[in-house]
Amino acid sequence: MENGSFFLDIILPLAPIWFPILIFAVFYTTGKITESRHYKSIENREAMYLNKPAVTIAKQVVSDENVEMAWLVSGSVVIGQDHFKQLLAMLRNIVGGRIKSYETLIDRARREAVLRMKKKAAAADIIVNLRLETATIAKQSGKKSIGSVEAFAYGTAIKYKNI
Repeated sequence: MENGSFFLDIILPLAPIWFPILIFAVFYTTGKITESRHYKSIENREAMYLNKPAVTIAKQVVSDENVEMAWLVSGSVVIGQDHFKQLLAMLRNIVGGRIKSYETLIDRARREAVLRMKKKAAAADIIVNLRLETATIAKQSGKKSIGSVEAFAYGTAIKYKNI
């Protein structure tokens, strides 16, 4: 066998098979690394804001005579779906069942939105009446494919009087 003929005779003709596999492997690896880094960042910041509760109720937690200041706080984020997980989700839609890739996407978006809201409420002691909204942003209108997800968290930040 001559030099270079292995590549020309064996590897190059197999390109239609291995090249798409290589592309999907790159998408998968890049998406997995990005998601893993984002989750680590979320977990670190959640630990920082552990002493700032955000609750869905107000009456049982806050009494008017103890409140020094109250204001609206919000946080939002848009997170895109990676191509590999989008392909897996499309395949899952054919047979039905849980679509874990969308679940992690929405989980990351909601947690990130709450963290951004807590950051804006740095001077508050508590956030009450927490509400979360999510919306999908499709890549093409008329198709049921999710391109990205927006999460919006909002609530009332409360600063107590020093008693």
